[in-house]
Amino acid sequence: MSPEYIDIHCHIESKDFHEDQTDVVERMRKNNVWGISVGTDIKTSKQVVELSDKYPHIFACIGVHPRDDTRGEFVTTEFETLVSHPKVVAIGECGLDYFRFDGDLELEKKRQKELFEKQIYFAVKHNKPLMLHCRDAYEDSLDILEVYAKEYGERLRGDAHFFAGDIDIAKRLFDIGFSISFTGVITFARNYDEVVRYSPLDMIMSETDAPWVAPIPFRGRRNEPIYVQHVVEQIAIIRHEEYSGIKHAMTGNAQKMFGLSFK
Repeated sequence: MSPEYIDIHCHIESKDFHEDQTDVVERMRKNNVWGISVGTDIKTSKQVVELSDKYPHIFACIGVHPRDDTRGEFVTTEFETLVSHPKVVAIGECGLDYFRFDGDLELEKKRQKELFEKQIYFAVKHNKPLMLHCRDAYEDSLDILEVYAKEYGERLRGDAHFFAGDIDIAKRLFDIGFSISFTGVITFARNYDEVVRYSPLDMIMSETDAPWVAPIPFRGRRNEPIYVQHVVEQIAIIRHEEYSGIKHAMTGNAQKMFGLSFK
């Protein structure tokens, strides 16, 4: 059965869903919403794989966030035990994040770069797309990715989740085969309208980043994957295009990037 919507980045394993996780997942099923639940360290990566194994409409992304609170390393042997699972569709969320960092920023940049490069190698080795997290660090992230793109070509690919860059950054991502995805922020902020309109339709996707940044009309409440439909609707409004066509493109783009089976 084909999904009506695909939330390509959410955190169903989050503590915010611990009390009613089953209900959240059931609401997704009833609304025909598929989701990729994203790990941020080895513990949550194991959790998202377990979720994907339990529910047909949930898929998993495994990796270590650049600002992982546990300061965990990307231990290849640990992730090797997870990546072979058929529902693991991406590596991350990984990248660079310099937002409001207190401390030795140059030392932190070195640490994050090494962590990022380990996951790039891992993704290429296992032919999986990357789920990028870039915050106040697009230029540095792209400087790294563009070097690896020359070496690995189409085997290096992925999506820049929660895209908050400008057209120039988007173009650099498109040039190396990376898509960008938008969250509920586009329903209440006009900062990204120009990028939404500029981007080729086959290079954008929809996400919630649930439990955070709920779209209008749920702003201020806990976000859920079923609210991805409001992101899709807003993309259609901003681009002045038919809603049905945008909805079809969003699911098709996700299927293509992450190899999701619609059987």
